[in-house]
Amino acid sequence: MSETPEVPDVDSLLQRNQQLSQEIRRRVDQLSALNTVAAAVSQSLDLQVTLQTALRAILKVIPVDSAGISLVDEAAGELVLRAQHGWRHDFVTQPMRIPLGKGMSGYVVANDEVLVTGDLSGDPRLAVPEFADEGVQAMALVPMHARGRVVGILSVMNHQPYQFSDDEISVLRVIADQVGVALDNARLYESIKEQSSRLEAILNSTGDAIIATDNHGRINLVNATAEHLFGLRRAELVGLPLRQAPLHPKLRAGLRRAMSEEGGANTVFEVTLDDGRFLSAIVSPVYSYQEPESDRQAEGWVMVVQDVTHLRQAEQTRVNFIRDAAHDLRNPLGVTMNALTMLKEEFGQQEGCAEIVDIGLQGVRRMQALIDSLLNLEHIESGVGLQCKPVDARDLIERCVADIRPAIQQRKQTLVCEVPESLPSIQGDMNWLYRALTNLLSNANKYTQEGGVITVRAYVRDDDLFIEVGDNGPGIPAEDLPRLFERFYRVPDLDHEIRGSGLGLAIVKSVVEQHGGRVFVQSRLGQGSVFGMAFPLSNAQQGQPSAQTV
Repeated sequence: MSETPEVPDVDSLLQRNQQLSQEIRRRVDQLSALNTVAAAVSQSLDLQVTLQTALRAILKVIPVDSAGISLVDEAAGELVLRAQHGWRHDFVTQPMRIPLGKGMSGYVVANDEVLVTGDLSGDPRLAVPEFADEGVQAMALVPMHARGRVVGILSVMNHQPYQFSDDEISVLRVIADQVGVALDNARLYESIKEQSSRLEAILNSTGDAIIATDNHGRINLVNATAEHLFGLRRAELVGLPLRQAPLHPKLRAGLRRAMSEEGGANTVFEVTLDDGRFLSAIVSPVYSYQEPESDRQAEGWVMVVQDVTHLRQAEQTRVNFIRDAAHDLRNPLGVTMNALTMLKEEFGQQEGCAEIVDIGLQGVRRMQALIDSLLNLEHIESGVGLQCKPVDARDLIERCVADIRPAIQQRKQTLVCEVPESLPSIQGDMNWLYRALTNLLSNANKYTQEGGVITVRAYVRDDDLFIEVGDNGPGIPAEDLPRLFERFYRVPDLDHEIRGSGLGLAIVKSVVEQHGGRVFVQSRLGQGSVFGMAFPLSNAQQGQPSAQTV
């Protein structure tokens, strides 16, 4: 005889269905809260918005009275309450601060564990006694994580006894980590925004004009000084390709030329505007330092321009004074030289006398050499006697290299020539061009270490003939580059034992400019320098040099 199957009680089925429905609703609410927090994480970088959104979402899914979020302040060594919702007292306006390692929150941070507790009245673990006034009867403290570390604590509290379920603790863990990531992103954003504002204030308050481009040559930054200097509004420049920017043609050409150079060095050049103002510009590449140095590509370029008209005027006043002084000193020095020579002939046989006279003669010769250099500068700048003839550029380089080679061999240096078989002619004065290139080679020889490499190269680009002298010496600090071609200027950090008047590069600049060309320098500390001269080939066709500063 078979048994009759038991028929489920209808009330029991309804009760089970109701429990199942409540469980499903609770799970849906939990998922909804998680989605709400996730949306806040992805849609807002505002710290306070993210905090308040997260707290409201938590209180919708966990049936408790209040919640709070505290963040770790590593610099101060404290846990600081940054947001609260549903609390009886205000602990945010004057933030509740708990030293790391103290109280229940210190335990949570140190051990990276959830802490659940009941009635807090009289609890010795309270690090802030005033918190007892909240009358909390149940609390859960959950660590928040970001980038593998605890960044804060999510706390949920109830003013009546409450038992947190395992499911609720799991949900709180997930929400806490979502909030942790959101807050970390928001804090990073605020930090970057603050740094950006500070940088913008600095850029706009500096007296130097600054223009920056991306790696495609599109202008993305113009400061207030640049607007004033060039008489342009920022909106007219930002976003434009450099070739279309309404800048002075010489300035635009100098920046584009610097960007086309290889090696990523700083480049310095000067521009004389049509209104007589003198501008000095330095162009520097911008790198991402996350890449190895050998693989780095310039992500943009920054050009800093200074109006140096007042410096030029002061320099001209000084030049005029020195020139006049040099003329006035030349005759007395000649008389002194003749007198010392006569003394040596008359008393040179006496013990010690010849040595003393030789010291005097050596000092007078050095002073005469300095005066000769000053007068040479005056000569070349005046343009008087400049012989305009076609000069074979390759022949010029070969002569200079042959004359400097003994000095290079003496210092065990290697001289590399990268000069093509055929080069166009330069219209100008062979003697002065020889002097300019020899000065560059002599500088490279003096300031490059023994065993170093010096490179001479020549090439044609954009209707200009370039002659460059490079080395692998110590390099030159960026702050000294704009002054290298000034008279008497010597880089403070270079070898003080190397003798020199500080006029060699000034002579180079004057010679090149009298031939209608321009000088430039590129250098990186520890990697050497390149000094270059660029001569317009159009002058060779016209048959005469033209004086200009570019």
